[in-house]
Order: sequence, then C-alpha cells, then structure tokens
Amino acid sequence: MNDTVGPNGDRHMGASPTRISSPELRYEAWRALTWTTVVGLVVLAVYISQSLLVIFGAMVFATLVDGGSRLLGRVLPIGRPWRIGLVLLAAVAFLVWLSMFAGSQISQQAAEFPSILREQASSIFSWMREQGFEISMDTVQSMASQATSGFGTVTRALGGLLGGFTTLLLIVIIGIYVAAEPRLYERGVAWMMPRERRDTFYTTASRMGSTMRRLMFGRLVGMVFEGVFTYIMLLGYGLVTGDAIPMAALLAILTGLLAFVPNIGAIISGVLMVLVGFSGGAQMGIYTIIVYLAVQNIDGYIVIPMIARKTVDLAPALVLAMQLIMGILFGILGLFLADPLLAMIKVILEERARAKDAEDTSEIDDAACDAGDAKTLEPDPA
Repeated sequence: MNDTVGPNGDRHMGASPTRISSPELRYEAWRALTWTTVVGLVVLAVYISQSLLVIFGAMVFATLVDGGSRLLGRVLPIGRPWRIGLVLLAAVAFLVWLSMFAGSQISQQAAEFPSILREQASSIFSWMREQGFEISMDTVQSMASQATSGFGTVTRALGGLLGGFTTLLLIVIIGIYVAAEPRLYERGVAWMMPRERRDTFYTTASRMGSTMRRLMFGRLVGMVFEGVFTYIMLLGYGLVTGDAIPMAALLAILTGLLAFVPNIGAIISGVLMVLVGFSGGAQMGIYTIIVYLAVQNIDGYIVIPMIARKTVDLAPALVLAMQLIMGILFGILGLFLADPLLAMIKVILEERARAKDAEDTSEIDDAACDAGDAKTLEPDPA
C-alpha cells in the first residue's frame, strides 16, 4: 500500500488502482457503462412486462374513476373522496344488478352461444366445400388452437379464471389507490427527476391525464350507445315479427364491451351477431347485418365525430397496427390497452417536439441578437 501519513497522524489512501488516467478512455468507459445500463433496463422491462401492463391497466382504471369524480364535481359540491366513493358504489351497484336480474338469462345464453357458433361455422365450411374450396374442420380447429397458443407469454401467465380474476383485482386495487391520491404518486415520480425537468414532467403528466380522461369518456359513450342501440334493435325484431332473435341481451353486452377496442372489436361483435342471426333463418340473418351496419354507421358518423372534438385524434391505421402488435405480444389484455398506450405515447412525443421547437426558437433568437450586437459594434469605415 502507498498510504501516507498526514500532519495530524491520519493515514490517507493514495489514488485508486482502478482510476483511468486518460480522459479519452474515461469518456469511452462512461459511454460503455451508459449503453450497458440502457440495455439492462430494456431487458428488465421485457422481463417484467406483465407487471408493467397490469400497472398501466390500473392507471387506465384510475383515469375512469377520476373522470367520473370530476363529472360529479360539476353537480355535487362535496369532497373528492366522497365523489370517488359514489363512482365506485355506482359501478358495484351496476355489477350487482347485472348479476341478479340479468345473470341467469345471460348465463343460459352464454352456454348456448358456443354450440350456435359451431353450427354456423360448420354450415359455412360446408357451403365453401360445395363451391370447390378444400377445407376440413380438423385443419380449422388446428389453426384456431395455434392462434390461441400464440397470444404471448402474458396471456399464458394470466390464463385461467383464477389468473384473470387476480389480474383484474390487482388493476382495481392499484387503480383505486392512485385515483384516491394522484398528486402523491405524481410528486414521487417528479422527486426522482432532475430539478430542471420537473416543470416539464408536470406539464406532460397533466396533459396525459387530460388526454386519457377524454379518451375514456369517448370510449364509454360509444360502448353505452352501441350496447343499448343493439339491444333495442334486436329486441324490436322479435316484437314485430314474433320470432325473437336468440341471445339479444348477450349480443348487446358483447357489442358494448367490444366497442372499447376500436376496429377489431366492431368486426368481432359483427361476426358474432350475424352468425347468431343466421341460426334463425336468412331473414333474421339479413336483419342482423342491417343492425350491425346501422350501429357502426351511426356510431362512426354521428356519435364519434361529436365526441372527437374533445377527445384524442388517433389515425385508424396506426391504432390497428398497435392493436395487432399488443395483441400478439400480450394477448387480450394488451389488445384492450393498446389504444390508451398509443395515446400516451403520442402525448409524450408531442410534448418533446414542442420542447425542442422552443429550444430551436430560443437558439435562433440568441443567434440573431448576437449578430445584431456584432453589427452595432462594427466600426464605421468612414
């Protein structure tokens, strides 16, 4: 050891043997450490992607609760905790009503639903074979099983009734905590950031919350409209003709729930509705096609445009691509959260672009000022 003794008798340690003397080598070492850290964080994010997706789902649920609390605040002059409690109580009351008054009927219809779909699929494949297409049910079932098994590791991890219930419970519990005290968690994240970036973070977080609330409001309005309108139209057919469409309530609920997923949800609900409709004959099947087209056109050309003025504007092709990617990687949970995640990414990129534009404008103004000062100080040639 090369320790030296100071004037007070203290022993001072010399230079570290790991110290890099060359500035160039120190710079390259820091670069290597930075890239290693980035790669490590990416690998960690992939490894815990299931947990991150559940946390993001909780943020979406917290936004729904917060949005409902803000709407109640416009008509009820009570504290925020009471408003959040009323929103949660209304949600629980709706679920209790759905299970008590509609649960038995919907459960019976849900039990019959797979058999009707299989019968209609068999009829379609039989007709296609008559037209010359070589299709076997074994091949179709094999393709379906492969598609089901290819939804990703998160779907397998969350598979099963118990896993799905546990995931939903975690989303609800975390979402309630965040909705109850959003500023607490916002300040916690800001505290871990550099001081000069905290103002930007607060601005971005505020805009992200506002965008998410508008997006969720638009989705909920669309879900309610499509579900109620579908049920009224399907029920009206039975009242007029005397031949009720099977599973009208179940089809309406599925249509409303799948309306949360743009593009793909409408296609799935339409296919299910038409298959059930043709199980009652050609006339009923054609009517279900009309109902589907009416629901989608009214929702797409009247309801959505009115809401779109105050909601986030996302390109349909971009939303569909995001849904396909998230569905393949994370299954049904990723499919449901693809749209909100894309909206948040868009907000972050827009805020970053706005900040860069402000920096560029400031640099141009500074350069102009410097040029003006230099011109002013230039001596008179006369």
